[in-house]
Order: sequence, then C-alpha cells, then structure tokens
Amino acid sequence: MTMNLRAMVDALDLRVLCGEEHLTREVSGGYVSDMLSDVLAHGTHDCIWVTRQSHRNVIAVAALLGLAAVVLVSCPEPSSELVSKAQAEDVVLLYSKGTAFELVGQMYALGIGGCRRA
Repeated sequence: MTMNLRAMVDALDLRVLCGEEHLTREVSGGYVSDMLSDVLAHGTHDCIWVTRQSHRNVIAVAALLGLAAVVLVSCPEPSSELVSKAQAEDVVLLYSKGTAFELVGQMYALGIGGCRRA
C-alpha cells in the first residue's frame, strides 16, 4: 500500500514542523531507531524515520539518505535551530505527541511496512 505524507500526517495527527510543501511525497516504509549509524545502514529513500533524537545530525542523515520525513517522538519541543536546519536541507520534520511504540503500531495499521534495502 502506498501513502503520501499528507495522508499519514492527517491519519496520525502529526504536527508539521517544516516541509509542508513536500507532503505529496510518497512513503515507501518506516524505520525506528535512535542510533544514527543504524539508520545509515538500514534507512532507505522515501522512508519515514521515527526517532527521539532531536539534534542537527538527524537532519544530516535524513538529507543524505533522501528520507521522506523524520518524525520526532518522546522528546522535548525541537529547537528553532533544528527546524531551520531541516528547512535548509529540505527535510520534512514532523512531531508526534505519542511514543515511538504507539506511533509505529499506528503506522503499521495504516499499511506502512518496514523499509527494505534492495
């Protein structure tokens, strides 16, 4: 099943921190991890990354891999510096009030599977 970011944002009640103009982008799957090296090894283009990490390196990894979006969970309100970095790198940055466990379960229920490397 394919889904675009707008449908996912609406279905999961996510807050768009930046990247509103990219919400027509299709989502290929999801990945959850707080380890940057893990995401670099397993994340794929057009994938959603769910993490509680909220620092500049998250944006760098997302831009490098061409991820569809980063969803921040279980973390303090992101800094304006982080949001500005995401805007500069054209990374869609989303925020969820729920936990990673809850969000990933909801994503799975919507038909969003895990990221798969070719």
